[in-house]
Amino acid sequence: MGPYPEITLSMARQKAREMKERIRQGIDPKAERRALRSSLLAEQAKSVTFRAVGESYHSKKAREYKTVKQTKKLQSMLESYAYPALGNLLVADIERAHIIKMLTPIWETKTETATRVRAVVERVLDMAGAEGLRAGDNPARWRGNLDLSLPMPGKISSVRHFRAMPISELPEFMQELSAKQTTGALALRFGILTAARSGEIRGATWNEIDLVDQVWTIPGARMKNGRTHKVPLCPDATALLDCLPRDDDSDLVFVSPRGKQLSDMTLTKVLKDMGHKVTQHGFRATFRTWAQEHTSYPEEVCELALAHVNSDATRAAYARSELIDKRRLLMVDWERFCREGLVTKSNNSTKHVDC
Repeated sequence: MGPYPEITLSMARQKAREMKERIRQGIDPKAERRALRSSLLAEQAKSVTFRAVGESYHSKKAREYKTVKQTKKLQSMLESYAYPALGNLLVADIERAHIIKMLTPIWETKTETATRVRAVVERVLDMAGAEGLRAGDNPARWRGNLDLSLPMPGKISSVRHFRAMPISELPEFMQELSAKQTTGALALRFGILTAARSGEIRGATWNEIDLVDQVWTIPGARMKNGRTHKVPLCPDATALLDCLPRDDDSDLVFVSPRGKQLSDMTLTKVLKDMGHKVTQHGFRATFRTWAQEHTSYPEEVCELALAHVNSDATRAAYARSELIDKRRLLMVDWERFCREGLVTKSNNSTKHVDC
């Protein structure tokens, strides 16, 4: 009932009468008190902020993601857009109006970012619901919810693809690039000849390179799809590697002046300094256009050259074999086109290109 003198004798007698009356009604005061305490503890357990759940979600995804870049990107979205609007709110109290307020300022100006933020917030709230921290519908759900208040992303923002170089301009560009011997220029040239991504090129190590069999094996940990990828090296790519100096302090193929990995802006700077408004990634699109429009190689061969893995069962069978020999023919034809503007006639490539 409480200590004396806080609880006087008369108060104690009154409380005793009330308890006896509850017992006569079949209510156990002790059990009632325990239930009340349990309910209070349960409510306190639900008093978790969106930031706390968001950090738990980020920690979980960090163990699932294949690259540090993905983890940092998720953290940046949460810190820049979600936490300022929702971070201090109890996750159980977040409503549709909070989501609308968060997204409206960026929905039409940063549409692609806004759609990703919405998806992340939806998953964080799903996680909170699964852990019993909130109940009811997810206020960040798009279909039948936010789509009634926000314009469709596809109607207000067109997809921006990486700027690619027209295939007719590539041979002349490669001649100009070949005259440059900076590490960035050599890395860019190697990337074009292998149709690889920037991160794969900049992170390449000598222990991944087999100059005897002329194969570059990129481990799954460095690949976007998480699968080991073998790249057949054409003669020009092999010759480029043969001429590179070895750094005793680093196993990296392309080493910055500070002895570290090249930054993600190094290849972009080479292109900018040469006066070209294209991206390194855009050369992959140039390669794909050339392969599709000016060669007769099967689509599976071309897609595997770009490390694209299709989920279709038939094409997945091609992925298992890797088609390394056919891809080697493809890359040799690509090399010759980069150098001469011509595609030589082979078993799989029969068209001629005039540039």
